[in-house]
Amino acid sequence: MRTMRRSGGLAALLAGTLLAGGALAQDTNSQGERLPHVDGNAPATGTASSTQGAPTGEPVETEAANAPDQQPAFAGQTRAPQPAEMPEVTTETVAEGLPNLWALEFLPDGRMLVTAKEGKMMVLPAMGGDGEPIEVSGVPEVASEGQGGLLDVALGPNFASDGMIYFTFSEPRGAEGNGTALASAKLTMADGSASLDDMKVIFGQTPSYDGDKHFGSRIVFDGEGKLFLGVGERSDEPIRDQAQDLDSGLGKVFRINPDGSIPADNPFVGQEGALDAIWSYGHRNIQSAVLGPDGRVWTIEHGARGGDELNRPEAGKNYGWPVITYGVSYGGAKIGEGITARDGMEQPVYYWDPVIGPSGMAIYTGDEFPEWRDAILAGGLVTQGLVVLRMNDEGRVATEERVPLDARIRDVKVGPDGAVYAVTETRGGGGSTILRLTKA
Repeated sequence: MRTMRRSGGLAALLAGTLLAGGALAQDTNSQGERLPHVDGNAPATGTASSTQGAPTGEPVETEAANAPDQQPAFAGQTRAPQPAEMPEVTTETVAEGLPNLWALEFLPDGRMLVTAKEGKMMVLPAMGGDGEPIEVSGVPEVASEGQGGLLDVALGPNFASDGMIYFTFSEPRGAEGNGTALASAKLTMADGSASLDDMKVIFGQTPSYDGDKHFGSRIVFDGEGKLFLGVGERSDEPIRDQAQDLDSGLGKVFRINPDGSIPADNPFVGQEGALDAIWSYGHRNIQSAVLGPDGRVWTIEHGARGGDELNRPEAGKNYGWPVITYGVSYGGAKIGEGITARDGMEQPVYYWDPVIGPSGMAIYTGDEFPEWRDAILAGGLVTQGLVVLRMNDEGRVATEERVPLDARIRDVKVGPDGAVYAVTETRGGGGSTILRLTKA
């Protein structure tokens, strides 16, 4: 694997906007020690730099598992082999000096719509070209402490005609705490300005909770105009146990109409004691989601110390957290009974121990990398690069490869030019860059 960097586009244009000191909650305590419960944080191992020596045909991950006594439920559920041929990748920096970003979405004209964790939304020049970034007005107040803030953004299915976008954020709710909220708005752009018009919150995760972790969240539209939203279970014990409760909105995938109403064919509609919006449950912290070439939604959720999971959520299914899971707690103890399977609970399609620290996710559909056609591309916060999963005809992982980028990757998108765009982040509010990956 070969990488090369070139600098260009938007150089330091937003350097003055970066937050200073403690304006963003840092992933350290007052003694400067890294917090073990923060997404994509140590003590998980498996960095790209430690695995590049793995030979073709062998798993790219060579670090010891955190739970070595746990065994996969089927062959290929973890540590899939590297493919026989892997493309060489050139990396170009196309935007830098940005505040800590969380999500990127390409507009039809190639410009980049991005969200910044602190509560800013911006439109950047097309694919890193020349020009000034435009800050979008009308963004609601966000709770940006810890893992909270302005999170995912997605274009509506009819964006070209109605300009509607959808975004998630950690919504401050006063004495009740906070929670993940989904909002819609019309993105209006004219004469070098941009605004969110008719902005409204169309769905809110309940219950509220006074915490700063595991908000999720990713937005995916399916081919029928339905919106899927993956959220977290707020991390703390015992509230995380509500991932198993159908009357709670923690640790779920929701299926919603674009106007915020609930589809009548959702699996729990009309069931007493269950939220109508739930599609699947038993999830930990979903920060990766995409519509696959099969027309179904795929997600990756954060595990604890080991146990990041690739899932294809199905209607009404229970994905186990925290009753079953791979990996162990951050302190090394068993999670619950320490079991990885139970009747009535689904197995992940794939899992990682040690973790990759999953972030944004895309399906490769361009021409730049024919080797990656229809592959899953996932950002790695821990592995600090791109994780590429090629699937077989049965919908399971055939191979796994990694492209080291020497930075925490927060989001991944395929650009209109067929290149792969990766959003980096720096801990403690130190800023982001956008990288463009092409074939060397």
